[in-house]
Amino acid sequence: MIIPRILKVLSTVAVGALVLSGCGSSGSQSGSGSPSSASEGRGGGKDGGRKEVSSLRPRVVIGYDGGLLTMDGATGKVLATTKHDGFLRLNPAGNGRHVLVSDGDRFRLFDAGLVSVPHEDHFHYYTQTPKLTGAKIKAPKAGHVVVHHGKTALFSDGQGTAQVLKSDAFTDGKITADEITTIETGAPHHGVAVPLADGGVLTTKGTEQERHTVQKVDASGKAVAESADCPGVHGEAAAKSDGDGDVVSFGCTNGPLVYRDGAFHKVAVPEAYQRSGNQAGSPASPVNLTDYKVDKDAKPERPTKVGLLNTESATITAVELGSSYWFRSLARGKNGESLVLTYDGKLNILDSGTGHVLRKVDVVKPWREKENWQEPGPNVKAVGDYAYVTEPATKKLHMIQISTGELLNSWDLPVTPNEMAVVDGSPESPAK
Repeated sequence: MIIPRILKVLSTVAVGALVLSGCGSSGSQSGSGSPSSASEGRGGGKDGGRKEVSSLRPRVVIGYDGGLLTMDGATGKVLATTKHDGFLRLNPAGNGRHVLVSDGDRFRLFDAGLVSVPHEDHFHYYTQTPKLTGAKIKAPKAGHVVVHHGKTALFSDGQGTAQVLKSDAFTDGKITADEITTIETGAPHHGVAVPLADGGVLTTKGTEQERHTVQKVDASGKAVAESADCPGVHGEAAAKSDGDGDVVSFGCTNGPLVYRDGAFHKVAVPEAYQRSGNQAGSPASPVNLTDYKVDKDAKPERPTKVGLLNTESATITAVELGSSYWFRSLARGKNGESLVLTYDGKLNILDSGTGHVLRKVDVVKPWREKENWQEPGPNVKAVGDYAYVTEPATKKLHMIQISTGELLNSWDLPVTPNEMAVVDGSPESPAK
């Protein structure tokens, strides 16, 4: 095992991106609360062993065959094991604390145990035992979860509906009907929805047989913009916006689609078939990272190129990496770096603006995507300047510093990891 240098790093100012500091500093979060609310729940009891801490460290939630495992993202310590059957897909809920678990025909709410309590111009921080709460949202064929602009959208493929609510609505561990706005798309399909700053929502439309439309619905429910030029629409990512509106891209089988300045813009590609159905965005960059598939008959296709989609110019550039990857290989760093874990076991760190590969970091042993996508394979998630990579073949979790390309630590896992989510206590966690 690699010497745990991260414990030394955590004692320096440079790790501010990893640790969310406590009382005495005011950050981007705002709000007010009473001293009594900050002191409630110290110690054990009904609060699940809550204790006050000076800062919050990321927590890594890992899905495996039989349940959920929660780890301290700085030390690798196992904090809790939660038994639960089924194939569980994991997504941050957007409040920095909870994880939404796609569990068949419902979404379950998992509390990772990172608690931020507002107090005048700063926050008090607490940790408590992670647990699967009793909160559930009914959603036949529970699918994609998207967090954007302080809201969270949960898509039901079986109904073709999106349920949208404020991300901080999850904080009390409960979900009530009055907190949810339902967007109807017309028919069941494998879709996605993106909440917008102006109160509107971008949502896909289609059927179980085909889908090719993306629509902007305003706050009143009226469709105000639409593009039907996105066959096989799948995947989305939000990019940096220099204006007041949102910038979001979608994957299609004839080149991506970009929503910008209140309208849709088609991205021209040289291929007759070009699919970018898996995407990763960053608030620090106008460029979205995508996969880049060009063989419609491949099942599955194993591309060695990725796409860098410039949402300002509505253009996409293919970058050859020399090794393939899969849909769980893509993530973004805090400065907009593009991260891709390839079959050769390397984490490729790219400058998203130029496409230049800044570093290739040896992380896992060479691997290959399995025929069944639900079987365990490596996952990549990033929070701040750190990337977490699971390695099912060796039952390990690796931690890499993105800015230096250094493998900081590798931890043994008591389970074979499959899905993964990372939360850091900060609302709209950048973990991706």
